[in-house]
Amino acid sequence: MARRGKKEDEHENHERWLVSYADFITLLFAFFVVMYSLSSLNEGKYRIMSDSVVNAFRNIANSENPRIVSNPISPIRPSTATPPNAAGETDEARRSKAERVRNMAEEIRKVLAPLVADGQVRVTEGAFGITVEINASVLFAPGYAQLGPDAVRALRAVAQVLAGAEFPITVEGHTDVTPIATPMFPSNWELSAVRASSVVRLFVENGVQPARLTAAGYGDQRPVADNATPDGRARNRRVTILIESRVAEPEPGKPVKASGVADSILPSTALPPQSPAAVPGAAVSEPSAVTPTPGAR
Repeated sequence: MARRGKKEDEHENHERWLVSYADFITLLFAFFVVMYSLSSLNEGKYRIMSDSVVNAFRNIANSENPRIVSNPISPIRPSTATPPNAAGETDEARRSKAERVRNMAEEIRKVLAPLVADGQVRVTEGAFGITVEINASVLFAPGYAQLGPDAVRALRAVAQVLAGAEFPITVEGHTDVTPIATPMFPSNWELSAVRASSVVRLFVENGVQPARLTAAGYGDQRPVADNATPDGRARNRRVTILIESRVAEPEPGKPVKASGVADSILPSTALPPQSPAAVPGAAVSEPSAVTPTPGAR
């Protein structure tokens, strides 16, 4: 009886569930803290953390089981592909472009072979593309910007070569320092610009996409020869066709030497333009009247 009364006197604890409940709330709180911290991470940090965890587990597995992976592979493998240049081209693409540029230059030389042999046309290749320099006397009468019949035939052949390519084309008109003042051309700027536009218009009529073409007139500001001599002035009166097919990148930190296309783009510092008045007996090649001078080049 005494033992039975002792059990009845013991107080039974009905609050033990609070311990489990408190543990559950603590775990739930920790879970939401982790979820919140992950939601505040950006993708880059998450990837870094993920890669670190994967590498850590991989190193542990390799150290415990060296026979499983005898040659562990780094998660970041170096690329074996050819790095592209500034234009996003690989070596293979650059070689293909260079081959097309060479073929185009050869085709232009073939269609203009008589003029090339006579020295009236120069076709040069460079890192920036192809330059076709045509003497103005082949294309236009002095003081005019209308193409002659022979010029139209020659330029149509060039247009057929250019029509199948995708390279941008700039047509530049140039004159010598002899001034011109006519109702149609108040200065050499207008004359050079209209001559370039005449060539562009012919190219468009013969299949070259207009979006690829640009016409520019530089007047007498881009000489390639000495304006003090008749031969130099004849050389400066020209139309230059630039096929902008860059096939090489200039080395960083080094100035680009003017050659090929660049010779026609950059002005010459060694040959300053001279006024005909400074040269006694200098021939006037661009007449100041609309009517061309008989026998003029």
